[in-house]
Amino acid sequence: KQYTRFFGFVNVKFPLDKAVYTVYIVYTQMNEPGETMTILIDPRSGRPIYEQIVGQLRKQILNGTLPADTPLPSIRALAKDLAISVITTKRAYEELETAGLIYTQPGRGSFVSGGGHDALRERRMEELEATLRKARAQAADCGLTEEEVWALYRRLEEEET
Repeated sequence: KQYTRFFGFVNVKFPLDKAVYTVYIVYTQMNEPGETMTILIDPRSGRPIYEQIVGQLRKQILNGTLPADTPLPSIRALAKDLAISVITTKRAYEELETAGLIYTQPGRGSFVSGGGHDALRERRMEELEATLRKARAQAADCGLTEEEVWALYRRLEEEET
């Protein structure tokens, strides 16, 4: 597999009255066609960088953007490209490995796990089911009909897009 890395800074906000810059660190790795890993770091988000990495890689693994056995950049290479500490990258990879989303082979590197993502998806579905049960009970307490609940759901969905 071949790797292509892109690393850069992107200026985003430009109000007309004064220049305000938000700097993001973007990392993209392309393996095979359709296998692109992108990490966007926002140093001003208030969220730890390792959590940003974990969240984005978890999402890409769960939605199939990063299929099983896709190689990940080495801890040192990713830390260098993102201009962050090796310890931060190591912590992110350790969390992903603990969750069963990636595995590491000494001397070869880290790869996307094949089976761990199914277990995590199942756990997340169970959490969603519990949340929906609570929401259903709250809707019943408020006297909402099923149609009113769906209308609320659609409104929330429209607000996010």
